[in-house]
Amino acid sequence: MKKLVLASGNPDKLRELRHLLEDQPFEVVSVLEILPDWSIEETGITLEENALLKARDVTERTGIASIADDTGLFVDVLGGAPGIYAARFSGSECTYEDNVQKLLRTMLCETNRKASFRTAAAFVSPLGEEMCEMGEVEGTIIEERDGDGGFGYDPVFLPNELDKTFARCSPEEKHRISHRARALKRLIEKLKSLNY
Repeated sequence: MKKLVLASGNPDKLRELRHLLEDQPFEVVSVLEILPDWSIEETGITLEENALLKARDVTERTGIASIADDTGLFVDVLGGAPGIYAARFSGSECTYEDNVQKLLRTMLCETNRKASFRTAAAFVSPLGEEMCEMGEVEGTIIEERDGDGGFGYDPVFLPNELDKTFARCSPEEKHRISHRARALKRLIEKLKSLNY
């Protein structure tokens, strides 16, 4: 069974990635199991650039194929903000709650609450093979948090395809339509077509 390293230091993201890859024919390990102090500055200006940056770094340092993702929240009325800076919307040391509260304050009087989550999922092999796939889910930002599940902006994001926020979904419900699930599904399909 081929090994894949998940290039993320975020435990919530790692849990989702593991869940999404559990039925795949790969041995999945976290980069933190190999490089406990791993971190990288995300200097890209797009989700794709940041995902590839992380995957390249991990593959280069471990010699093992890796998968990384980068996710952003794009809010129409904010001109696409917070976008690729969604995780650090309130500053470099902010919490999920800090980001949610800043978003709700920023949108306090707005009637256009359309938004989309987008994920870039990247694969890099030790042979230099690279690919990146996108996933997106559209929805709206509700006016106050609803639900305790998920992470990040899940309590205030109501996807168009559901009647509840991601924070009220079971993992299975969320993964049926989520941006991360869609990006990874496309990436895995491409890997299978290459017989990886």
